Amino acid sequence: MDPRHSILFEPIEIGPKTIPNRFLQTPHCTSFGTTKPRSQAHHRKVKAEGGWGLIFTEECSIHPEADQFPFVLARLWDDDDVANLALMCDMVHEEGALAGIELWYGGVLPLNMESRGVSRAPSQIVSDAFSMAPCLEMDISDIEIVQGFYVDAALRSRDAGFDVICLYGGHEGLLEQFLSPYYNKRTDNYGGSPENRARMWREVIEKVRAAVGSDMAISVRISADSLRGDDGILLERDVLPFIRACDDIVDLWDVYLGGVDWGDDATPSRFFRSGRALDYVKRIKETTRKPVVAVGRFTDPGAMAQIIKDGVVDIVGAARPTIADPYLPNKIKEGRPEDIRECIGCNICISRFEHGGPPIICTQNATAGEEYRRGWHPEKFDRATNAESDVLILGAGPAGMECARVLGERGMRNVHLVDSEPEMGGHLRWLTQLPGLNEWNRVTDYRMVQLEKLKNVEFIANTRLSAAEAADYGAGIVIVATGSHWSEVGLGPVTRNGLVTSKGANVFTPEDILRDGRELPGTHVTIIDNDGYHVGAGLADMLSSRGKKVTLLTHMAELAPYTNYTLEAGFIRRKLHKQGVKIVTSTIPVSLNEDGVHAHSAYADSDDLQFYPSDAVVLVTQRVSNTGIYRTMQDEIGSVQLLEEGVDSVYKIGDCVAPRIIAEAVFDGHRLAREIDSPNPAIALPYHRERVVELRLERTRPGALTS
Repeated sequence: MDPRHSILFEPIEIGPKTIPNRFLQTPHCTSFGTTKPRSQAHHRKVKAEGGWGLIFTEECSIHPEADQFPFVLARLWDDDDVANLALMCDMVHEEGALAGIELWYGGVLPLNMESRGVSRAPSQIVSDAFSMAPCLEMDISDIEIVQGFYVDAALRSRDAGFDVICLYGGHEGLLEQFLSPYYNKRTDNYGGSPENRARMWREVIEKVRAAVGSDMAISVRISADSLRGDDGILLERDVLPFIRACDDIVDLWDVYLGGVDWGDDATPSRFFRSGRALDYVKRIKETTRKPVVAVGRFTDPGAMAQIIKDGVVDIVGAARPTIADPYLPNKIKEGRPEDIRECIGCNICISRFEHGGPPIICTQNATAGEEYRRGWHPEKFDRATNAESDVLILGAGPAGMECARVLGERGMRNVHLVDSEPEMGGHLRWLTQLPGLNEWNRVTDYRMVQLEKLKNVEFIANTRLSAAEAADYGAGIVIVATGSHWSEVGLGPVTRNGLVTSKGANVFTPEDILRDGRELPGTHVTIIDNDGYHVGAGLADMLSSRGKKVTLLTHMAELAPYTNYTLEAGFIRRKLHKQGVKIVTSTIPVSLNEDGVHAHSAYADSDDLQFYPSDAVVLVTQRVSNTGIYRTMQDEIGSVQLLEEGVDSVYKIGDCVAPRIIAEAVFDGHRLAREIDSPNPAIALPYHRERVVELRLERTRPGALTS
């Protein structure tokens, strides 16, 4: 270990507990909750195994009135939930780490679609996060009841085996709603002055402390500023006085920034560097006598050590970096920081939770969420039973690089990764030219380092192989990872026959601009975005910043709707508005010519056309798989001739199968390599499904059932 990083491995006391080092996995969603206890436990266990000293759950609902279904939270509603979460505690403790739980009640936020309850709030104000989510205004008896919910959940937390309770402000959940004048309109002792607005939270801490005594440490997770101006929570007016008032009964302060729009906290790398909140955190550190932890998407060990030495934090908090690399602490301790799989800040992990149910995934770490159900480990690989085979991979994009890496780790005799370009990366080589996407290059950087270390893997650059040359290469296994391309004719979800028969001089695709560097003529540019993620909006950002007058036309009801899930939407929409980009939604393009685009409203007749004058049109309609080599090998060369050439099997992975987000391309390459010695690697093996299964009952006579 680099001695400059040794401070990261010093133990630290938080109340009655001692964290073995300065690494804390802050609470984060997984969509496992208490409904998939084994997935939950194995996901957290791997992080403890990798060196994180304190591991938290996601936010944990303390009562059916805090029901967020279909979003999957942990729950502590009854003793069955205790049993399910106890498994996580046991597995984390086995690795020498502490286990923490984050208790949450939503106030104005819960949906209560499953429980059909009504949430209690400081004031009866409609949710600004969800429509049709009513609440009732709490009277004094309601306040006492909800405080009792916290106490009950705290005792259940202790029964489950947790070491630390986090009393979560909730990204403007109930406790922060009381503290914030934006939500709290009360005129009694729980509203008005900062002291009164802090009363509810302090009383909850006091009652939980009295209930659990010295058995557990208590942390408080609080926003340093909700970024709502004077209407919201302010650092100097609200937060620092609250910390002074509660410092004697809190063991750890967990600080973040922002409110219900938690992109201000889980900052996308497109818009923020790591450590956005540190100036706020330092003010809190100067105010308290207790340890402070904060997140900042930290992945660099030098930066982590420095913020401790500088007195900004006592403990490094992380959520997304723990997903990308559960072994980050151990790699620092072992003196191999180059092996850290750095978070790229794309927020694909968050997008799954925001969809309302799918399990967590990660662009960098294909094993995230698969620890239990597929039995994958991020750092451990079994030797393949067909390891004596030679493998040829065509295409060094995300899928090809990951497949080569895992096949190398599994001991395949020779793996040749071949690409026509001089460097690895596939479409990431040019996609990352879009504003803010530089950190996405970490997908390539990590794999380049790992492949260089694998002596059985060779990267062969500047080489384009035909299907016949691939068949004659001498490899027993051929894997086609040739990616995809943006449709040049405008094929898409509302343009099934395309928009043009051939691409004219004023029609461009993202590759033309980003990969080939083609200049767009004139001043007025129309981008047709039928994709709905980041490329169309990113091009609008880039071109408008270069002085083009940009119109972005989409059939969708809003710009880049997928960025709602990745917490980027507000940032990109505000930026494009500021740069003068004209956003035209719910509009279907019909045809193009040299002068512009004809389109109609999605709600109007198809002949009610509007014309958008354009010097250049950019088609971001859909991507199309590059399947030529694969189809030639399968259909024209055929299995008999392939066998004669010594090719036992041909597979395709990544965007060559179907164009997807980068995380799915990486996963596809990883999965094939993990299962290359299965009976049919082209088809994924079944995975463990955590579900309720009814016992089969047999009838012995009419009306009688026996098991």
